Amino acid sequence: MKLARRKVLQLIGLLGAPSVFLLVFFCGPLLTMLVYSFLTPGIYGGVDWVFSHLNYGRILGWADTRYEKFDPVFLGIFLRSLRLAGLTVVTSLLVSYPAAFWISRMSPGRRDFAIFLVTLPFFVSLIVRLFAWVLILRPTGFLNQGLMGIGITSDPIEFLYSDFAVILGMTYVFIPFMFLPLYGSIEKLDIAQLEASSDLGATRVQTFWKVVLPATMPGIIGGSIITFIPSLGNFIVPSVLGGAKVLMIGNLIEQQFLSARNWPFGSALAMMVMAAVLLLLVVQLRLARRGDA
Repeated sequence: MKLARRKVLQLIGLLGAPSVFLLVFFCGPLLTMLVYSFLTPGIYGGVDWVFSHLNYGRILGWADTRYEKFDPVFLGIFLRSLRLAGLTVVTSLLVSYPAAFWISRMSPGRRDFAIFLVTLPFFVSLIVRLFAWVLILRPTGFLNQGLMGIGITSDPIEFLYSDFAVILGMTYVFIPFMFLPLYGSIEKLDIAQLEASSDLGATRVQTFWKVVLPATMPGIIGGSIITFIPSLGNFIVPSVLGGAKVLMIGNLIEQQFLSARNWPFGSALAMMVMAAVLLLLVVQLRLARRGDA
């Protein structure tokens, strides 16, 4: 009995400080944002402590007062953000899946070096990397010069400030987030199962769908989640590569807090993002439980 009590006290001692830290500096700001999202915007910024549900109504459609009106552009920006984040997940998966397979079959020394190369961009400033893409994608950039040089096009193509540029930039930034969970699942594949599938007459396609894909599904789901979440709220990549033509929900939140100074509406937009993330996490948990069953 004393031993069990001592272990409980040790566990509380170990987890107490991190739990308090998360409660104060993570849950505290989220709770503040939630409260602000139901308040009235101040005339000169800040908030008035008067309850208002119209901040959400401006997004979802029930705001129709003198100062607060529903504008479908906000919902359109939110849906566009979901679409671009989803496409970022798909493109990251298409790039990372075969790369993870290839690297997992290397010798240990070459494998470690290849994983280092995948994570190497983390050692360079994000702004520097994004402006390098500006130099590549702009009308007078390397990509257009190369395409015109080999005769594919006679005029520059507008790559920059488009959905394509934003998806490309976010895929480039978040590929390590997708690659590492995938690599962890693929490395655990039992080669004997693949050989047994081949011996039983299965084609490569059948082996992939029946053996490889189910075995690596945890890595796919995990990588998709941790890629989708930062992609949905990202505002740096759309600002640099999308400009004013590609506005995502993160840019809109930034504008509401810093430019428009409408903190309640910015908080409501942030809570919409949090709701989408929580819904995604619930779906992941359900899929994980179904897989374990």
